[in-house]
Amino acid sequence: MNVSRAFGLGALVAALGLMAGAASAATADRLDDMTMGSATAPVTVIEYASLGCSHCATWAREVFPALKAKYIDTGNARFVFREMLYGDPALAAAGFLTARCAGPGKYFQVADAVFAAQAQIGREGGPTGTLARIAGDAGLSGGQFTACLQDKAALAALQARADRHEKQDGITGTPTFVIAGRKLEGEQSLDDLAAAIAAAPRH
Repeated sequence: MNVSRAFGLGALVAALGLMAGAASAATADRLDDMTMGSATAPVTVIEYASLGCSHCATWAREVFPALKAKYIDTGNARFVFREMLYGDPALAAAGFLTARCAGPGKYFQVADAVFAAQAQIGREGGPTGTLARIAGDAGLSGGQFTACLQDKAALAALQARADRHEKQDGITGTPTFVIAGRKLEGEQSLDDLAAAIAAAPRH
């Protein structure tokens, strides 16, 4: 961190306090988090991602399956997913609303399907077609899917979550990962994440 002398010791201490507070806030559980894995796992991996972000989709397809198999499925790490609206915000919002309507048990099924079909959904230019099929595969009727996308309260809650993650956790891009207070920005390889997990204190 480069700090000018004019910044002052008091301001520096305050800034470091804010940074520590942001790290603490980022690692605290929230009722609207979507999670996967054992609640008693020794390490938590938090991902901030957008269903409209192409880099998030690439990471979800190419790295997440290996992370899940090595750490989440074995109880060695818990995964927390937090929603952002970067990239194509309309696609992200429609995808997240659909995933939430499908329910906690189908949330990641929908999210994974949207990531896998992200380019196709984007080419279609709207929430019909592929996204409607994904909703149907998750058990939503056509009427439920339409009502889900038109739910203004749910959309406002989604926007509030994304705004909170930006302001409270200092998230400026996706994907961003937080492991034991350490922030990793951009696509991370399995080796990158494994190193951060290995260095994290156990709880």
